[in-house]
Amino acid sequence: MARFSRLQVWNKIEDLGLVPLFYHGDVEISKKIVAALSAGGCKVIEFTNRGDRAFEVFRELIVHFEKADPSVILGIGSVLDPMTAGLYINLGANFVVGSVTNAEVARLCNRRKVPYFPGCATASEVSEAEELGAEVCKVFPGAELGGPAFVKAIKPPTPWTKIMVTGGVDATWESIKGWFSAGVTAVGMGSAMVKADWVKTENYDAMTAQAAQCLAWVRRARGEALYTGVEHVG
Repeated sequence: MARFSRLQVWNKIEDLGLVPLFYHGDVEISKKIVAALSAGGCKVIEFTNRGDRAFEVFRELIVHFEKADPSVILGIGSVLDPMTAGLYINLGANFVVGSVTNAEVARLCNRRKVPYFPGCATASEVSEAEELGAEVCKVFPGAELGGPAFVKAIKPPTPWTKIMVTGGVDATWESIKGWFSAGVTAVGMGSAMVKADWVKTENYDAMTAQAAQCLAWVRRARGEALYTGVEHVG
């Protein structure tokens, strides 16, 4: 069962504007990654369902951080079907993310009051996801869809739409500023935040510093966006 309510998850994502995501098959290394990201201020973290027995690693993360750092909100990503969603929800996932939109997953998450962030690649898919109850839609893959220009184009007709973009977000001021100036609510960052060489060399301090820096850029980008009249949440 999720420890955090839907409102708590949505509000924290909108507050921070940044969701790191990663997968690693080793439980102890995954614990260190989550701890490093949390130390940098990233309290909402997506563990992706991308490896054999990923659910076993996720279960250990949920159990560990309930005591080690109760402020961490752990969710699961790369969920395509209701059976996988149900498995992770029963393990304690606080939110579910998909690379596509699945109506059955949406209904299951609504039934269990767990936030669902469905993957969308067109304005119609965003609208359909919102009809299914999605509060925040994941635009993926962001770079291949046209980058910030895509978000900027679909927001005006539906200014109430909230978008979290993944794929194409770099750990640079220019990239983060571009996405928030376009009107995103949040960005998801994977390899730019959890770099393979940092994991290999156990440079978790660099991961913490990267998290803190990117959060600072998000705050700055939001401030500049508001100053120039771009509507956005946070």
